[in-house]
Amino acid sequence: MIFCFFAYKLSLNRQKVKRTEIRQALLSEEFEKEITVMGWIRTKRASKNVVFIALNDGSVIHNLQLVADLGKIPEHVLSPMHTGAAIKATGKLVPSAGSGQRVELSVENIEMLGDANPNEYPLQPKKHSLEFLREKAHLRFRTNTFGAITRLRHAMIFAIHKFFNDKGFYNIHTPIITTSDAEGAGEMFQVTTLDLENLPKTQDAIVDYKKDFFGKPANLTVSGQLEAELAALALSKVYTFGPTFRAENSNTSRHLAEFWMIEPEVAFFDIHDNMDLAEEMLKYLIRYALEFCADDLAFLSKRLIEEEKNKKAEDRSMELIEKLNFVLESPFIRISYTEAVDILKNSNHNKKGRFVYPVESWGVDLQSEHERYLVEKHFKKPVILTDYPKDIKAFYMKLNEDGKTVRAMDVLFPGIGEIIGGSQREEDYDKLMQRMMEMHIPHQQMWWYLETRKFGTVPHAGYGLGFERLMLFMSGMNNIRDVIPFPRTPLNCEF
Repeated sequence: MIFCFFAYKLSLNRQKVKRTEIRQALLSEEFEKEITVMGWIRTKRASKNVVFIALNDGSVIHNLQLVADLGKIPEHVLSPMHTGAAIKATGKLVPSAGSGQRVELSVENIEMLGDANPNEYPLQPKKHSLEFLREKAHLRFRTNTFGAITRLRHAMIFAIHKFFNDKGFYNIHTPIITTSDAEGAGEMFQVTTLDLENLPKTQDAIVDYKKDFFGKPANLTVSGQLEAELAALALSKVYTFGPTFRAENSNTSRHLAEFWMIEPEVAFFDIHDNMDLAEEMLKYLIRYALEFCADDLAFLSKRLIEEEKNKKAEDRSMELIEKLNFVLESPFIRISYTEAVDILKNSNHNKKGRFVYPVESWGVDLQSEHERYLVEKHFKKPVILTDYPKDIKAFYMKLNEDGKTVRAMDVLFPGIGEIIGGSQREEDYDKLMQRMMEMHIPHQQMWWYLETRKFGTVPHAGYGLGFERLMLFMSGMNNIRDVIPFPRTPLNCEF
């Protein structure tokens, strides 16, 4: 009896029908071949004798049309199937008689896998606002827009790892919990196991962090750069790709509290090598997207055109694929901060008061509107700015011989402004110590970082690419909350 039971199970396994992804079905040339597809209903419509179902399984932006003849499939089987329901259908792939698709599935058998009550399912076949879809982040993957963004996001993640791997870089996992503030900004999320309702205090009535898990204050990281530098000073070429956190109380369309950063660090690199690597990487990613995400980019381009059709011509964004090719085909302009300030200060835009933040003198921290003016109006090409005033940049950037500027670099893109920020790092122990003291960085806590400048120090450089900034550029979306699956912003930590 036991033998018969196992033989029966093995027989069932052999008879199990293999699922064909809709991506494969749409490309197939094997007409009249019987296949089985599974997915979620996008739309359903009926004529006198036939029911048409648009099915999507997420493998591609396009739907597969299922044609169910009411002479073969009873109406009571089809009637409970509504938008949002999951179904399994078996039939023959045939050339489509209708327009808009090359093939369709002539259904022989269909069954419900999971129903969706049409009175409750929120994603009915109509246009939904992005604000509404953010409230439905658990379901918005099923829309064309967020399906396309998710596939594009995956492609960019893969391409980033491939780019660095092919160039001989090593991926480093840097700490998510840290006691250092890489930027010196102070806007960090604190991590603690202390009872917030009953905090231990010292005799001076301050929190006794010796009773905490790490014995000292700890936070979520704002950057993996400092730790990546340690690895680069042994392995030469490394990069991080991980989550970073900023407790900045900002609700703009460009800010998230949790986001992902790509941060390469390279020993024996100077600022010019750094700029070359950044330009090469960005062009590689754009080329990869154009080659492997053509359908999703075409959809996102049409979506952007539709969104902006009521804007004045001068206020519309560049068409998405045209914009990607524009960056791909253009050599990046490289100018100093000082040259950029002169251009901005003397521009008609500045003289006529069109900047929200007027550019009046050297030393001003450039805003997104200034960066976009340089890219979109003045040069009409991507721009890399270098040699910023030391007072507006981080302590670890290498000081130039003039004593006033540092070897920083920012890559500026159309529609985005800054997409990459980086620098040649200060490798001289005494100069680094002096900068830390000037900027009130607690050097006693950073002893490990300083020691790398004592033991075999070398010139080195690196940069940070905010992944969601990249996704804004690649997708044509206008709000950063729409290019990450579950955005974290002030007062928003759902899902």
